[in-house]
Amino acid sequence: MTRREAQERIARLRALINHHRYRYYVLDQPEISDAEYDALYRDLEELERRFPDLVIPTSPTQRVGDRPLDKFRKVRHEVPQWSFDNVFTFAELQEWDARARRYVAKHSSLDPYAYTYTAEHKIDGLKIILTYRKGALVLGTTRGDGVEGEDVTQNLKTIPSLPLELLRPVDIIVGGEAWMPKDAFAALNEERKKNGEPPFANTRNAAAGSIRQLDPRITARRKLDAFIYDLYRVEGEAAPASQAEELAYLRSLGFKVNPHYEVAHDLAAVERYFQHWRARHQHLPYDMDGIVIKINERAYQEALGYTAKAPRFAVAYKFPPAQATTVVEDIVFQVGRTGVLTPVAHLRPVRVGGSVVSRATLHNEDYIRALDIRVGDTVVVQKAGEVIPEVVRVVKELRTGKEKPFKMPRRVEACGGDGRIERVPGEAAWRCADKNSRAILRRTLHWAVSKKALNIEGMGPKIVDRLLDKGLITNLDDIFTLTRGDLEGLEGFKEKSINNLLRAIAAAKAKVPLSRFLLALSIEGVGEETAALLAARFGSLARLMRATEEELEAIEGIGPETARAIVRYFSHPEHRALVRRLLQHLNVEEEAPMVRSTPLAGKVFVFTGTLKTLSRDEAKARARARGGKVASAVSSRTDYVVVGENPGSKYEKARAAGVPVLSEKEFLALVGPAQGTAAR
Repeated sequence: MTRREAQERIARLRALINHHRYRYYVLDQPEISDAEYDALYRDLEELERRFPDLVIPTSPTQRVGDRPLDKFRKVRHEVPQWSFDNVFTFAELQEWDARARRYVAKHSSLDPYAYTYTAEHKIDGLKIILTYRKGALVLGTTRGDGVEGEDVTQNLKTIPSLPLELLRPVDIIVGGEAWMPKDAFAALNEERKKNGEPPFANTRNAAAGSIRQLDPRITARRKLDAFIYDLYRVEGEAAPASQAEELAYLRSLGFKVNPHYEVAHDLAAVERYFQHWRARHQHLPYDMDGIVIKINERAYQEALGYTAKAPRFAVAYKFPPAQATTVVEDIVFQVGRTGVLTPVAHLRPVRVGGSVVSRATLHNEDYIRALDIRVGDTVVVQKAGEVIPEVVRVVKELRTGKEKPFKMPRRVEACGGDGRIERVPGEAAWRCADKNSRAILRRTLHWAVSKKALNIEGMGPKIVDRLLDKGLITNLDDIFTLTRGDLEGLEGFKEKSINNLLRAIAAAKAKVPLSRFLLALSIEGVGEETAALLAARFGSLARLMRATEEELEAIEGIGPETARAIVRYFSHPEHRALVRRLLQHLNVEEEAPMVRSTPLAGKVFVFTGTLKTLSRDEAKARARARGGKVASAVSSRTDYVVVGENPGSKYEKARAAGVPVLSEKEFLALVGPAQGTAAR
């Protein structure tokens, strides 16, 4: 091949590779397979090796530098960089808007009531500024102090969604956010833990740490992504007249733009956008900590200008913080359904994730000692979703010397009786020594009547406690002997509530799947998945009660401690008597033993989103009936992810990991019709 022929082929390969990079990383609409893309890339690499004088800085092969940098060069920004002012409530947003209108009225001839807004996701990543000359990337920097940043061009080149060459040869300066996908963040932290390195605290820190690696090859392995959302300067083409038009313009040049922006005509629409994404942002592949609101029209932006530190025409509307600092006022213990004790921090009340919390879990004794949590400490509290908050860090710099180190007590009053506690063999947990304590009975009954177990609708912990305190029940089976006369005259019970409760108890009697019955017994180590495994393996309660430790341990997913606990439970005379009494009232459904030769035997299913024709529990049962297993998270062992409406982050993880994704219709076709069950 002559040099001229090579030059022509290299040019065509670069254009083709850039086209497919844009389709894959920016539009998410690939036209060729990964193998085909890799083949084109290797072809280009080979030609550039043979003709090194034809290599140019914007070639796709130049995304990763060969040698690490010694240090980052400081760069003065051509366009000064500001940060946004923050608001945290709708009232504060209204105040910001009123200030903008007053300023427009006073300092311009524009109508202060004629502008609109754009609302965009506020990505939790690292601000980047990119400079292109004649369409080629020549400089990429961090924000720094707003006046001066660091030259991280070589590292930014490793982000596949950032174009090295634009679709048109313009001179332009743009701004955006480099971010780390949640699944890449989880994988990175797992790798760091294995290597004995401290994990990153969040995706923002991980993105910043990745961009500031002196070796671009390390950055390339971090799988970063980026959105561009600001046009600071353009030469040779007219600047768009609004923020919405600006985003469309940036996309037309080949930049990846977040698709979830919206033009709003009033603040009520902005608030609806905010609340929509506040409820759903955890399902996105990236972290966001709020939204950014900009006055849409450029004429108003120019009229409003900037304060010394922020634009007047834009503001960040932040989600309620998921973390906060507060003080540990006491450490107490909560008794679980099997008597296991969970240490709980009593906190000085603080707002976290939109609600005021005064308690946080401390998990177990080892967790307290590892973090060195003391009464009186200032701590960082974190809340994820709707789960109980947890203490994640102690702010030791604020210690005064008056804090009290934690000491495990010998007795816990909540256990009842003499309060003695004992360590759970082989674990970092403690439990009440008296297994028959009233405290454990309460927890056991709370769990037994819950939706996951016997599902007695409307019979929550408060009603259980009232029945216990009045002596109307002393054990689980007593619930099924309650009569109207027992409940009449009881505080809080009117005719309608009595009818509803008796109806719910009767419904629970009529039909109890074996797996739910096992959950209601509160056998140590038997949770939802283990109960399902036992029901599928043995089919009937009678067969399970005769099982040996060896038979139980032979079931994948059941270890020796759980096997021992199951045998111990059914060997105890009191437990066997309780089971006999319960069977006098309950119709426990047997389940057909799992047929191991089915095509789905051992296949692992994960469910996400809302299914139309099945409840989540029905779908799980359908999978298990065919020999499948159900997991709560996507991993390397997952075989199928079943996706309903409004799926969560599991869907994105499945796509990223290449795990087969099934619609509800495809899942039903795979597992077939529901199997019948035999009565006891």
